[in-house]
Amino acid sequence: MSARNAPLHSPRVQRVLYPALVAIGLLGLWQALVTGFQLPPYLVPSPLLMFQTLVTDWVSLGGALLVTLKITLLSFLTATVIGVLISFLFVQSRKIETALFPYAVLLQVTPIVAVAPLIIIWVKNPTASLVICASLVALFPIISNTTLGLRSIDPDLQSYFVMNRASRTQTLVRLRIPSALPYFFGGLRISSGLALIGAVVAEFVAGTGGSATGLAYQILMAGYQLNIPRMFAALLLISLAGVGLFVLMAWLTRLALGSWHASELSSE
Repeated sequence: MSARNAPLHSPRVQRVLYPALVAIGLLGLWQALVTGFQLPPYLVPSPLLMFQTLVTDWVSLGGALLVTLKITLLSFLTATVIGVLISFLFVQSRKIETALFPYAVLLQVTPIVAVAPLIIIWVKNPTASLVICASLVALFPIISNTTLGLRSIDPDLQSYFVMNRASRTQTLVRLRIPSALPYFFGGLRISSGLALIGAVVAEFVAGTGGSATGLAYQILMAGYQLNIPRMFAALLLISLAGVGLFVLMAWLTRLALGSWHASELSSE
């Protein structure tokens, strides 16, 4: 292998190159099918028309994207803090975990569209109600993964800490938390996407208009007006936001675990 071609075979380049090639191929096929079958824009817009709409309507779509991202990040941060604190509580006692964990599962299996109208009625602040709804969607993966990680410690190391009479706090900080980091970051990857989904679903349920509206409202209005290219442009922004959040979480995982954990060392 020559030095010139070596970078193309590195895992980091391939993680970017291969998905990009697939995306280009799918967009080309989409454009060819729409052009070949002469599909009307109100049915299926072409990728070219979708990108043109994204540029021409960027003032409203870009502002809506910022609103949705704000709700998503606030919800993700809230779910992370609450989820970690609950996991620390669960790991202190099996009785506490047994008594309270079913209620965490209840948050996961309850459809957010069923409880969102009540939250929106109870909480008068629109932004706060949307953040609460999205946080409920994103909370369970943090609780589940972090609790599993805090429990998944080496028995020999645990015995060593017991032999040295380590306190609960010392065991938590020096043994359980380092062992739980891979599980915690795995939960972050899942929770970040769920926070975005929860934010969009909550916006759909709220259905409020005005200047501070998110992408879900833009999709609703585009559907009412049969402006399908604008609807696809808004959907594209939601998808790109989700991909961006996942990439950010993957980067944070590599930054935290890349120098010592096998899951990241083996990927180089």
